[in-house]
Amino acid sequence: MKFRINRDEILKPLQQVAGIVEKRQTLPVLANVLIVAGKHNLSMTGTDMEIELVANSAVIENDEPGETTVPARKLFDICKSLPQNAEIEFSTENGRVLLKSGRSRFTLMTLPTSDFPNLDEHSGATTRFEIQAQALKRLIESTGFAMAQQDVRYYLNGMLFEISPESQLKAVATDGHRLALSHADISNISEKNSNAQAIIPRKGVLELSRLFGDLDGLVTLIIGNNYIQATAEGLSFSSKLVDGKFPDYERVIPKGGNKHISMNREELRQALNRVAILSNDKFRGVRLLLSDNSLQLLANNPEQEEAEENVNVTYSGSDLEIGFNVSYLLDVMNTLKTEFVEFVLTDSNSSGVIQGQGQENSLYVVMPMRL
Repeated sequence: MKFRINRDEILKPLQQVAGIVEKRQTLPVLANVLIVAGKHNLSMTGTDMEIELVANSAVIENDEPGETTVPARKLFDICKSLPQNAEIEFSTENGRVLLKSGRSRFTLMTLPTSDFPNLDEHSGATTRFEIQAQALKRLIESTGFAMAQQDVRYYLNGMLFEISPESQLKAVATDGHRLALSHADISNISEKNSNAQAIIPRKGVLELSRLFGDLDGLVTLIIGNNYIQATAEGLSFSSKLVDGKFPDYERVIPKGGNKHISMNREELRQALNRVAILSNDKFRGVRLLLSDNSLQLLANNPEQEEAEENVNVTYSGSDLEIGFNVSYLLDVMNTLKTEFVEFVLTDSNSSGVIQGQGQENSLYVVMPMRL
């Protein structure tokens, strides 16, 4: 293998691929990036056996097509350290890769390409569709905070993607105490399995946002029985799916709440931040006392310290006292971007529903606490 490439052409895709590679590996080859040099382009692949990323770049000149694997992080650090627009010559010799650029010379050890794993992706029926990259990013940002972390119910340690009959992609995340739901329009849906579901593991969700969140235009998604694949602008990302059944989230969303409250989101967010200072460090509970056009927030801790805030709200109805985890409420306030936020409550034992005023594509459910 022997080719030449511009440093700036290889740097970004190499950085994206190196981001997939874990620092601690069970197999030495998983610390490497697979490089395949074709006649006019360069393909780089990184994987951790659960997710895989293939990034492409154009070469200046290719004298000898071929493939090899080299340490991903070392290769990226070398390319990053070279001057802008530097030309790099890659060649292989005696199981090593030689890099030449100007007066610089580097030698990296390789591992056999036959040792490099490939994700077993394409099995069973698939559903293909397209979504705007920014819409995909919004879906993940609107719901990702509600994913569980290291829960024994492993299917909660990820995010549900579901295609609805209305040609929308729904993203749902829950840790059993709160739920986040958001949806976005999709297009060019294949007819097969048009109501497909997929539980994407946490790392796969974060990588989807990292890789495609800054792009413009469309991302093509393919959902199979055991994998999801996303492609756009020279990137092809694949992730294995979580093998499990996601809870029936529709049953979790309360229906028929009769107490509708509207308030300024930023005012409420700041008040919650202040009372959280004196909340119980373990349970993070805050009491909400609701009355006509007034919401009182109360928090205390085992040291007998107390915090109280009063927030102006738009509400007329019977009084209500209810407790919530203040961190859960703050997560929603920090995620929403609208000026006003709406709560729908029923009683002190029922979950609350939160939405941004005029923002119907996202909905949040928070379970109450006994305080």
